[in-house]
Amino acid sequence: MNEVMIGFDPNFRRAWNVTANSIIQNAKIPPSIRPIGMSTLPLYRRETRREGGKLWDGLSDAPMSTEFSLARFFVPFVADAHWVLFCDGDFLFRADIAELFDLADMRYAVQVVKHEHHPIETTKMDGRIQTDYRRKNWSSLILWNMRHAAANRLKILDANTKSGLWLHQLSWLHDDEIGELPPEWNHLVGFDKGGEDAKALHFSEGTPDLPWYENCYFSDEWRRYDYDTR
Repeated sequence: MNEVMIGFDPNFRRAWNVTANSIIQNAKIPPSIRPIGMSTLPLYRRETRREGGKLWDGLSDAPMSTEFSLARFFVPFVADAHWVLFCDGDFLFRADIAELFDLADMRYAVQVVKHEHHPIETTKMDGRIQTDYRRKNWSSLILWNMRHAAANRLKILDANTKSGLWLHQLSWLHDDEIGELPPEWNHLVGFDKGGEDAKALHFSEGTPDLPWYENCYFSDEWRRYDYDTR
């Protein structure tokens, strides 16, 4: 069975549910779906703090927009399958997730959509700090190959002690170990043009249940998977 881990933050539970619902509703054979975030990982030992309502990583002395900002890099230590998909908790899938797993290529340790994304905004979602860095959003959807020769190169110690930038830039991997997925599997809503043919919509700036994003692109479609009527 395919395994999917969706980034989980209790403050954005509604968006997580939409991501999971969209996967289930579009799958002929629903995959195993698990939340992954700071609260689900006993292995997570990074120092964190809150300042002004914002979450900060103590090691990097940098903001984290969600509780799964760095938890995603613990996927290899809790995975139960050969191929595991991680995605942020603000996706909406329109296609059968099996189609994405069909793209799995044994040559690569991970496969991602290789965005060229450089936001000019300084905030996102409900006031979370927006940052720019090399390979931004590559790690928002990762297909992990647990049997690749490089699979064991990332250690628990690295996940707990390396900077957020080092992790998000997939710095433990060589360039030829990072495969590319088609862009339709990680369409950045509001940044990428079009989107009508996208197989996965990524509401990276904010989901339609948050203030200021109620009428963002594809908000009506998002609400069709939103079973929370609050």
